[in-house]
Formats: sequence, C-alpha cells, structure tokens
Amino acid sequence: MDNENAHGGIRAAEGFHRYDGEKGMDCHEPSNFPTKDGSPSLGSFAEIEEQRIIRGNEKFHRLGWKRLTVVLFVEAIALGCLSFPKSFATLGMVGGVVASIGIGIVATYASYEVGAVKVKYPHVEHYGDIGRLMLGEWGFWIITVVLIFSVTLTVGSHTLTGIIALKNITQSDICAVIFGLVSTIILLLFAIPPSFADIAILGYVDIVSILTAVGITIIATGIHSSQAQAGTDLPRSDWSAWPKEDTDFASAMVAINNIVFAYTFAPALPSFLSEMHTPKDYVKSVYSLGAIEITLYTLIGSLVYVFVGQDVQSPALLSAGPLVSRIAFGVALPVIFISGSINTSVIARYIHGYVYRYSVVRYVNTKMGWITWIALVSVVSFLAWIIAEVIPVFSSILSISGALFSSGLCFYVPAIIWFVLIREGKWYHNLPRALCNGFVFLFGLGVLGCGMYANVIILMEESREGITGKPFSCSSSE
Repeated sequence: MDNENAHGGIRAAEGFHRYDGEKGMDCHEPSNFPTKDGSPSLGSFAEIEEQRIIRGNEKFHRLGWKRLTVVLFVEAIALGCLSFPKSFATLGMVGGVVASIGIGIVATYASYEVGAVKVKYPHVEHYGDIGRLMLGEWGFWIITVVLIFSVTLTVGSHTLTGIIALKNITQSDICAVIFGLVSTIILLLFAIPPSFADIAILGYVDIVSILTAVGITIIATGIHSSQAQAGTDLPRSDWSAWPKEDTDFASAMVAINNIVFAYTFAPALPSFLSEMHTPKDYVKSVYSLGAIEITLYTLIGSLVYVFVGQDVQSPALLSAGPLVSRIAFGVALPVIFISGSINTSVIARYIHGYVYRYSVVRYVNTKMGWITWIALVSVVSFLAWIIAEVIPVFSSILSISGALFSSGLCFYVPAIIWFVLIREGKWYHNLPRALCNGFVFLFGLGVLGCGMYANVIILMEESREGITGKPFSCSSSE
C-alpha cells in the first residue's frame, strides 16, 4: 500500500471517530495511564480499535479499474450467456442480434449513469444511498428492498443451475433437493471472503471456466451440425433469420427479458465502486465490460442457435449432447458457484455495512465481525436455495427477475438518477443526454409492463399443461 492510500486510511479512521462523536457515541483519546491490575488502559483499547479501522479501510479500498472489470465480469457473465441461444431461437437470428446489441448498449449507458453518482457524491456506498439522495429515507428503503430481492433471486438462479449441473454430471438418482443443499454450501463457502478485491482473485478462474465451457459447447454443436450437413442420420439445424410463425407476444417478451437479465450489473456497481481507490476510473471498467458482454453474448447466441436450431435448450450447455454436456457442466462449475457467490457478497456487504455502520465490526476483522459476516452469508445462501426450490424453472426465474427488478434498477431508475442528481442546468441545455435517458426510462417501463404480462401468460400456460416443476421436487427442472 502506497503512502497516499495509507494516509487516506488514517484520514478515514479519523473521520470515523468524528462521525461517531456527532452521533453521540463515546470517543476516547488515547491514554498512557495503565490500570491498577496492569491490564491495558482505555486509551490502549482505543488505539487498537483505531488500528483496526485503519486496516479495515485499507482492506476495503484496494480495487483498481482492471480488477473492477474482473469483478464485474464475474458478477455479470455467467447465467446470462446460457440463455441467449434459446432467446435467439424465439426471436430469430435478426431479432436476437438486434436485441443483444441494442439492450447491451442501453444497459452499458445506464450503468455509466449509476457510477457517475458515486463520483459526484463520494459518500454513496450502495444503491440504496442513491435512493436516499432522491427520496430521503423512503427512497433508501424502497431501493434496498428491491435490490435485496433482485440479487437474492440471482443467487437462487445460480443455485438452480448448480442443481442442473450436478444432476447432469453425476447422472444419478439422488434427489435434486440434496444437490440443492450441496450447491448452497458451495456458494456459501465462496462468499466468505468479505472484500471484492479478494473475490477478484477467484475471478480469473471464473473467466477461464465460462470461456472454456462455452467454447466446448460451441465446438461440439458445430461438429454436430457439420455431420448433419454431410448426410449422416443426424437432424439438420432448422435455424431461421426470423421468428417462427407461431411465436406470440408473450414468448418474445420472455426471450427479451432473459437478454435483459444478462446485462444486469448496474445494481452492484455502487457497492463495487465503494471499494475503489480511484472511483472515477470506473468508466473504463463499465465500457470494457459492456464491449465484452455484447461481443460474447451475440456470438454465443448466434453460433449455438445456428448449430442446434429451434431445439436449443436453456441453459445452452444442455444442447451439446449427453457426454459433452456433462464435460461442459463440469468445466462450468467454478463459474456457476463463483459468480453466484459474488452476488451473495453484494447483499451481505450491503446489510452488514448498514447494521454495523458505526462499529469496527463492519470491517470484518474482529471475532464479532467474522461471526456476524458468516451468519449473514449463510442466511442469504439458504434463502436463495429456498427460492430455487420454489421456482424450479430456469427460464422463468431469469425472466421474472429481468421484468420485475432489472427493469427498474438497470434502466428507468438510472434515467431518473440523471434527471434528479447528475444533470446540471435545464434539461434542454443537455439535450443529447436528456434524450438518451428519456429513451432508457421508457425502455425500462416497457420491460416492466410487457415483461410481467408475458410472464403471467407463460406461467399460466405452463401450469395448465403441467410443465412447471413442483416445489422441493426430487427431479430437477431443466
């Protein structure tokens, strides 16, 4: 740690004590007088606590823009890419490519606006703080509740993917509920490191895992397609540039919602930025991730759809054939659990930091800090497992999250943020950004209204046809 960061930690520690004083909490100056029994004086305890605060600040301000890009990659690129080929099959090649690129650009721009709040208002640590700036305490609690539900649902979808993966790899008759518990425990263990900088180290494993798994899937389906075209008994791919004639509005919106879900990294962005040593560098990370996501998602969606055709499954790894699917799922296990665990950490950091905001416990470098942190991570992990068991349909859980939560946190709320917090002067003096944010706002409302309508229709049809799985069923839903 360089001198500037060390001095910053000391200044932060001093600010911590001043803030406590304003809140009416006891703040003691270091004392050199020992007690009669020779135990440390109150001043010695104060010095120890101050050192913990300094080390805590240093620990939670180590992120640079490159490592932030890795953290964002881990948080964003996982489940999303597994649903793209299925979305392309519904929308057609043209519709899928347009939706993938268009939504990616809109989501990247909206995330840029969310990050701009942290630069303008340095005291912002989480998304809920932005809600407080706009609407006071009501805004804080509304955004906080929505964010917790949204990210918990994301962790739940990772739990469900873990169930599907373990079931396919083992090919055993073990009850899916057991695999769910195993997935939950693994997610819990990966979420124990409290600093995003520490989790970023696992991010490199995550990146290799997802790229290798997707590469295996693309190559395997490509070989399958080549053999089919060579005149073997394998069926030819029936991909199309346009949607099938029987594609209805509800099915198309579910496909779009799955694409929206894949680009939802804005909600966690303020939490990540609070650990950066130079928050203004976030722009490099956001644009880098946006370019990577758009390129990767569009290639995955289009290539696997062309190779497999209308019968492509979600998650896409299931389309590679029984043997290759097992291999791909085995390679993808790290990304399933590491990406899921970072979402657990986002919620835990949010809640833990708020509950212990006036205590050294918040830095998770004391016995009480570790006990409360592990307990909170455990609660979030098992709550996500319950969600995965109650809604055991992969596409539905992605689509519900995209329509209900991501529409706001990633689109229309960032647009409102610009108009209320970032804009300087009249809106017509900032016409290009005003028009961009106006479009983002309307897009978000469209995803919310149309997406929820589509989900209700689809779920009613699946329930009527007996397609939906049952809560806590021993057979995993694929």
